[in-house]
Amino acid sequence: MTEGYEPPVADRDIFINIFMPTTVHIPDPLLKSVDRRAKALGISRNRLVVRALEQAVSVRSGWAPEFLQRLRHVDRDTSAAVDELLVAVTQARRSKEPRDL
Repeated sequence: MTEGYEPPVADRDIFINIFMPTTVHIPDPLLKSVDRRAKALGISRNRLVVRALEQAVSVRSGWAPEFLQRLRHVDRDTSAAVDELLVAVTQARRSKEPRDL
């Protein structure tokens, strides 16, 4: 091997190329949009879907439940403040339905 050579990720992680065949039902208009986008990006439909799913599951869209639990156990005032904050945030949401926190 050449000094400083860094093998591609796929060579280092044997599990990166193992896929589980899965069936997903996608509405026809959405599938057509996916196909157009994949073609524009020069990648397969599968690769685009995998990327989108990776992004969707990696983005954390709220506070970790563990974080809120720890705040509740600090003292009574903090616990009450956390509960009030959650109520206020949930009620203030305008663009989406409130999430169960």
